[in-house]
Order: sequence, then structure tokens, then C-alpha cells
Amino acid sequence: MTPRLNIFQVAPEGTKAMMAVGAAVEGSGLDHSLIELVKLRASQINGCAFCIHMHATDAVKHGESPMRIHLLDAWREAPVFTDRERAALAWTESLTRVAEMGAPDADYALLKGQFSDTEIGNLTLLIGTINLWNRVQVGLRAIPKVDAPTRDAA
Repeated sequence: MTPRLNIFQVAPEGTKAMMAVGAAVEGSGLDHSLIELVKLRASQINGCAFCIHMHATDAVKHGESPMRIHLLDAWREAPVFTDRERAALAWTESLTRVAEMGAPDADYALLKGQFSDTEIGNLTLLIGTINLWNRVQVGLRAIPKVDAPTRDAA
């Protein structure tokens, strides 16, 4: 796969604005681990290899368990996620798949039981922002910088 173009080079003002929204969410008081799980889950749904690589790497650097990262795609069945994380992940899936799912009242009710209105607002901005980044990076074919495989695929 060949990258189409580098968004940071061709639209620097827009990417700065997106990064400012991200910085505001990062500084909002939401737990860093939760932020990375949300970014990673949305990126998995959207098939953004660049963002999956980035957010899995960042999550581990900040102390997230590799096992929780491996189990993220099965968060409903995996016993390693808290009720608060489950509410955020359900909301992440609903908004990432908004064309299919809308924003179900049941998912919002889960949020209301775990998060303040301010936290819900910041979580919603986070989900919207990562979905925009995913679409930009998938559309422009951003390629993650990963090491060569260490095992034979055979």
C-alpha cells in the first residue's frame, strides 16, 4: 500500500485544530487509560492500522495491560473491564457506527450511570475526534511504522 498524501503537510491548520480538540479532551480529567481504550476501539472498528498501532503503543507506554488490549475487541465478554469502561466502550461503538445504530437510549443511560455531564461531553468529543482521524488516515492511506516481523508466517 502506498500513502496518498500526508495530511500534516497539506492541511497544517486543520490538523492543528484537530490536535487542539484532542489536547482539550486529554486535559479534561478523563482517565488516560480510558481515553486510549476508546481511541483504540474506534480505530479497530474503522480498520485504521495507523491509529491502532499508535494507540496500542501509547496505551502500553502509559501502563495499560497488553492482555486488556488483546481482549478489547471482545470487551463485552472479557471480565477485565470496569462498568465505567464498558459504558464508554458501548458509547464508542454506538457513535462510531452511528449510521447503523443511531445513539441508543440504553447506551446513553449506561453513560449517565457512570459519568458526569461534563465527562459525557468530553467522551463524545473524543469519540468524534478519533473517528475523524480514522477517516483521514484510512482515506489517505497512512501506514504505521512497525518493525519487521520476528517470526516466520508459516
